[in-house]
Amino acid sequence: MLGQALQRTADNSGMLLQVALNYSGRAELVDTFNRLLQDAAPNLSPAPVNEETIANSLYTAGVPDPDLLIRTSGEMRISNFLLWQIAYSEIYITPTLWPDFRRRHLFEAIVEFQRRSRRYGGL
Repeated sequence: MLGQALQRTADNSGMLLQVALNYSGRAELVDTFNRLLQDAAPNLSPAPVNEETIANSLYTAGVPDPDLLIRTSGEMRISNFLLWQIAYSEIYITPTLWPDFRRRHLFEAIVEFQRRSRRYGGL
């Protein structure tokens, strides 16, 4: 397995570093939806999409965005979970596996969350 990975990457000549300054994933999606609408119907003037229209069309429409995402099992990824909704959520990662997650683990996450200063994307 390792030998195959080495073969596949043997000709790599460098890495790519992307720096996103003043980036908003939600703004990117809004722009993308509007571009798709324009490309799909260039002669029509569809109502432009904005963050509110997207939020109101999600599975969780009418439900507030989560303040805290608790990620169990020590995983350092969000696994395609509520990508739009957790844009400003605080993330708490615990090594505890989900089947073993108990009330005390929840309290630990809440105490850690309460120590944080929320900036909602601001400086």
